Parts: sequence; C-alpha cells; structure tokens
Amino acid sequence: MRHAARPRPARRRATDALAGLPLVLGTVVAVGATAPAATAAASSSPPCVTQVRDNPITQFTDHAELGRELDRLVRVSEGRVTYREVGRSNRDREIWAATVGTGDQVMLLNAEIHGNEKVGPDALLRVLEWLGTSSSREAQLIRDRVTVVAVPKLNADGAELDRRGNDRTWAEVVEDFPQLATAAPAWNYITRVQQGDDYTSRPGFDLNRDFHADLDYVPDPADLPGDGSQFGFFISPESQALRDLYVELDEQFDGVDGFLDIHHQGACVARDDTGELIDVAVDYPPLPDWEFEEGGKYAPYENAQDPSRQLAISAFNGIEAAGYLGVRYGHAPERDLPGQARSAFALNGTSTVLFEIRGQTQTLGQRGRERFTRATVAGVQQMLRDAATGAVDRIDPSTYDSLPGSITATPEGRATALAADPVEID
Repeated sequence: MRHAARPRPARRRATDALAGLPLVLGTVVAVGATAPAATAAASSSPPCVTQVRDNPITQFTDHAELGRELDRLVRVSEGRVTYREVGRSNRDREIWAATVGTGDQVMLLNAEIHGNEKVGPDALLRVLEWLGTSSSREAQLIRDRVTVVAVPKLNADGAELDRRGNDRTWAEVVEDFPQLATAAPAWNYITRVQQGDDYTSRPGFDLNRDFHADLDYVPDPADLPGDGSQFGFFISPESQALRDLYVELDEQFDGVDGFLDIHHQGACVARDDTGELIDVAVDYPPLPDWEFEEGGKYAPYENAQDPSRQLAISAFNGIEAAGYLGVRYGHAPERDLPGQARSAFALNGTSTVLFEIRGQTQTLGQRGRERFTRATVAGVQQMLRDAATGAVDRIDPSTYDSLPGSITATPEGRATALAADPVEID
C-alpha cells in the first residue's frame, strides 16, 4: 500500500500466508459468531424513507457507553487492545483512539465525524473486539502486519445532540484564533435548519470540511469564508485532534498507509443495475484526476487516487462477499472537496476510503442497525486482510468504475439519477 511518490522502508508481505483460507473474515458480535454471509438474508433491509423526524437511537453507542466499552475491550483482549485520549471536543468530551496490532503498516479508522451517522462506532468496536480476542490465523496475521488505530466517535458533541455538526460558535473560534476577529465566518458554519436540526440558537460546524492538506496550516483571515472547493481551516478542536493523531502516526510509522472515514447518506439509495436498496457505498477521494497533472491544483501534492481506488474495491469485495449490497458512491469526475479529512490525508500520500451507509438518524433512526453494522464490519475486515497479505496492491484500480453505481429511489419505487449534495453528505 505504500506509494511510489513517497519512498518507504521495505514492508514485510505475507501474500501466501493465508492460502486456502476463506476470502472474507467473519463479522463477529462475539468470538465465534456466525459469519455475516449466513445471516444477511435474514436481516431485512429497512425501507426508503424521506420524512425527516426524531427517531429512536437508543441502540447506538453513546459517549458514556463508548468509554465503558473501550474499558471492557482492554480487559477481554488481555491488553491487546489499548486506548487513550487524543483530544477533547469543544464541550470537553473525550475523543478516544483505540489501537490493536503491532504491524509496520498503519490503518487509521474514523467514525461519527457527523453526529447523526451512528453505525460506525458500533462497527469499529466489533472490529476491535475481533482483532483483540480472536486466535484465528487471519486475526493473528493482521495483528502482526498491521497496526489498527480507530477513532470510534470523533464528533462527540454532535453525537450527543444527534446532529451533523459539532457544538461551537463563531465567537469561540475567534477566542481561539484572534486573527479571525474581522473575518467572515467559515462557509461550513451551520446557523440554519439542516437535516431537521435547528442550529439557529446552537450553531456548529461541519467537521468534514475543516481539513487542510498542509497539516501545519494556521487559520488565515484572507482564506475565509472559503467554499467547498477549497481547503478547510482546522478551526474546531475535533478536526485538530484527528489531524494531530494523523501527524503522530505519520511520524511514528513513516507514513499512514490507509484511512477510512465511515459516514451515512440518504435512505433511498439503490443499485443502478438491480434497483435494490443498498447497504454501503464506497468511494475514493473527491479530487479531480486532471488536477494532479503538471500545472494542476494538486500537482504539488502526492497522488493517492489509484491506491485509494484499490482499497475501496477491497472493501466493496468484502461487503458483497458477505451477502450485503455495495455500490460505488456517486462521484462525478469533477467533484472537488479538498477540505474533507480523506482528501487532505490522501494529498499527504495515504490511501483513503469513504464508506456511506444508507440512512441517517433523521430518516431511519436505528432501523437496519444490525444489518448495516455487519455490512460495514465485512468491508473493514476485508480491507485489513488485503492490506496484511498485500492483496490490495494487486487489485486493478481501473476496475473501480465497473462496480455497480448508485441511483436514488423513492418510496413509490421510482428511480432517478443520484444527486450528490456536497453540503449535506460525506
């Protein structure tokens, strides 16, 4: 998974170490649980829902429960899983990162950067438990070859409010960055009703527009307010925490091999070939390929587009082989969102992948939670397996566009072209 543009020390590979073993790792609730392929059909997919409303979410893991669950994982793994605080949210909640494995490749897994996208934390906890407690040859190989670092809940404040944005005012930003006193608020500052949530009296920021490829960037009033086609500003403590963790890992491992950001999208996304409602879409960074050519916007940066496609295909293969419905995410060639975490890290040489699970809490609530969690775990496990064995490097990135695409369904069963709204998704 290392990229030619950034020379690395030679990595140990285990291409043949798992010869004869099943292609897909079993999704587990506990060690020895039935693999997802055996249960996917029995776990029904929730319907297409467009009505925005408050829905039950108590089955998901909240912040306090996450802390207790991480403590439990340390115990049951006998110390294979460790965790630590890597930052604090704007409202002073802990941001935790858990680690398992001792390999010289590093995979950084992130979830709930948007607080109404809640399957990711549960999925990452299951992956951590499996890696920390399983004595299978696959788990052992991954632990030996890969260091997995997971941030299950980045937007701790937004998660408690069950909304996309964090909980932070522009006045608090100016207090932290006095040079911005005369600047217009950043474009990703939410002060209106969005996705059914009213930010007018309690504003916040879309954290996944707050990243910059220059990891040392300091907010400059000349750059504000900006827009979606420009880099972000690192003006929220949550994005700063993920940035700082990435920098730490980059220095420790001489590069971060892979980054996964787990998101949710609309509840009515279907496959373009069968019309079936999907489980998880995969994507590579929204950075136009031609902008990496000489004179292009991203020519000074590293080009990890093809390695990212390879890793996305790996995840898709795992989702599909486990009996779930994957697609490639709606991604126009000109789509350009460099302020996303996955884009900023890709421009630093990391293979990055987006998961988009169907349905956010304002439409589906906790409906489909178990099915979507299992589908997500299947994709993550396949990525880790292919990274550990080196199989990801043998995937043809040009085949990404041949994966099934996405369309938008309606509750009445009609279908239209998928419209990717850069403000309210990813």
